[in-house]
Amino acid sequence: MESRELKVAGALAFTPQVFKDSRGLFVSPFQEEAFVEATGRPLFAVSQTSYSRSRRGVVRGVHFTRTPPGMAKYVYCAQGQALDIVVDIRVGSPTFGQCDAVVLDPVEFRALYLPVGVGHAFVALRDETVMSYTLSRSYVAENELALSVFDPELNLPLPDGIRPVVSDRDRVAPSLAQARADGLLPDHAQCMEIERALAPRRTTP
Repeated sequence: MESRELKVAGALAFTPQVFKDSRGLFVSPFQEEAFVEATGRPLFAVSQTSYSRSRRGVVRGVHFTRTPPGMAKYVYCAQGQALDIVVDIRVGSPTFGQCDAVVLDPVEFRALYLPVGVGHAFVALRDETVMSYTLSRSYVAENELALSVFDPELNLPLPDGIRPVVSDRDRVAPSLAQARADGLLPDHAQCMEIERALAPRRTTP
């Protein structure tokens, strides 16, 4: 499995080897050994797994979790195709305000690690796009916040030829500047502290 750092500090993309034969294929989108080699620690203890299914043009995000408690995610696309976008909204981060985007699909089976405090969005590029999420915390609705994907300050790389379909909640989401003024954005130092505490401790027999 190959890994690479994204423009947003702490965010990583992983590309596994895909084994194909006449029957189909076999792939492991998450591999702990590769994750430890890239980050120096194991993945967080899993609290929840989820998936979403979207038609072409659906835009979900920019979503983030109130910090604390904060949430880290490991995401890949099991069906269809998506442009996955990570945005650094952690006040005090060296890459604050920057974003990066990766095409996720069930051909390359790339996966993204999204550290605590970053914003996450994706655009479904095909019908029946299924995104799989592994989460460090259980979903709690009141802790889930959003920023506008149309905020010109973020300047997200929304693809041409797509008419964005967004939820009512995402349509009225605030800009980055408004969320910062309202004290909603995560603090980078606090996010890093929570991130370090997420790694499960290994016990020796």
